Amino acid sequence: MLLSGTVIADADTVIENGAVVVDGSRIAAVGPYDELRDRYPDREEQSYGILLPGLVGGHLHSVQSLGRGIADDSELLEWLFEYVLPMEASLSAEEMEIAAKLGYLEMIESGTTTCIDHLSVNHAERAFEAAGEIGIRGVLGKVLMDQRSPDGLLEDTDEALAESRRLIEEYHGAFDDRIRYAVTPRFAVSCSEACLRGARDLADEYEGVRIHTHASENRGEIETVEEDTGMRNIHWLDEVGLTGDDVVLAHCVWTSESERELLAETGTHVTYCPSSNMKLASGIAPITDYLERGINVAIGNDGPPCNNTLDPFTEMRQGSLLQKVDGLDPVAAPAAALFEMATINGAKAAGFDRLGALREGWRADIVGLDTDLTRATPLHDPLSHLVFGAHGDDVAFTMVDGEVLLEEGTVTVVDADEIRRRATEIDLSLAEHREDATDARP
Repeated sequence: MLLSGTVIADADTVIENGAVVVDGSRIAAVGPYDELRDRYPDREEQSYGILLPGLVGGHLHSVQSLGRGIADDSELLEWLFEYVLPMEASLSAEEMEIAAKLGYLEMIESGTTTCIDHLSVNHAERAFEAAGEIGIRGVLGKVLMDQRSPDGLLEDTDEALAESRRLIEEYHGAFDDRIRYAVTPRFAVSCSEACLRGARDLADEYEGVRIHTHASENRGEIETVEEDTGMRNIHWLDEVGLTGDDVVLAHCVWTSESERELLAETGTHVTYCPSSNMKLASGIAPITDYLERGINVAIGNDGPPCNNTLDPFTEMRQGSLLQKVDGLDPVAAPAAALFEMATINGAKAAGFDRLGALREGWRADIVGLDTDLTRATPLHDPLSHLVFGAHGDDVAFTMVDGEVLLEEGTVTVVDADEIRRRATEIDLSLAEHREDATDARP
């Protein structure tokens, strides 16, 4: 296949009249259109306004898709313990699968081809199967919670780690290595020391298994961890082994100087979730400072209940503007930096090589955007348009590993209408459950 259009190969390389040639699961060539058309005269051609690497969601909760809009205007710990966790606990295996499919569907429709996905305690295998069926690339993990957790989610530590081991052995490297595993403690508040240390020990047993958790998102969270351990959150995570180049920490909004030094020294990855941090009033992550220290920063939408959308373009825009206004510096967080967070930086955090740019021999994860839009006219700077002007619904083409998942704006691999229909049916049942739970509160 030959894809033509303005090619944004990476943050530094834009080919105005360019093309990308795909052979199997890999990119065969990237360059000027006329040159590649001559070299590959028999290739089927599809044309788009902009071609870019598939975007990487550095922290997502696909299975929270059924909770979109249920907990607006709430503070983090109230939002989590009063609304989101009870919803997760109430989901059956089938409902969890539909929730995951709904999340993955939104991702491929809006240009996210790889996700680092924080699932739930129960029925995680259904999300792994959903990801495999839809064809998205991802690093997924069953959630660990062995303290301060509601009924239905609280687990015995050894049993939770044993179930994680089973899932690693079944799904790590599954679906032609599109799906990998991350050991996934929810966060230090809901995980004992034994659980956190066990997570590190388990990850160390398997090559390529990562660790993914939340950290320092909210001041109340940090106070709780300090009361429990006598240490600040990042120092505590380091003490129990949850820092390093195989660790992805979501948020890291409230960090001290010594914690930032530790993140840089250990090569720990940070995921910036600007919309979620704004909606929950958690604060503004010091991303400009992290980048200056050489910390790898990815970007993610977090979950639909604390964002309402999994649109990666909205997240890039919000992420840049928030850093500018926080520092009163219009030069902070330029478009190129946000694009790197959503592509090459995200790929590093996820642990996939040859991903996050359009280069010969790299994985054929490619997105095509429509630019025949008033909002894209005039198109002076394609990279600026991607970060500040594009929307997820501009995506017309999504490819993962050379397989077309979305073509002319239509999902090709599953029945999207049926997934949305089932999600709506399940939501009606969940709404009744929420009303009953509310009425039962004193």
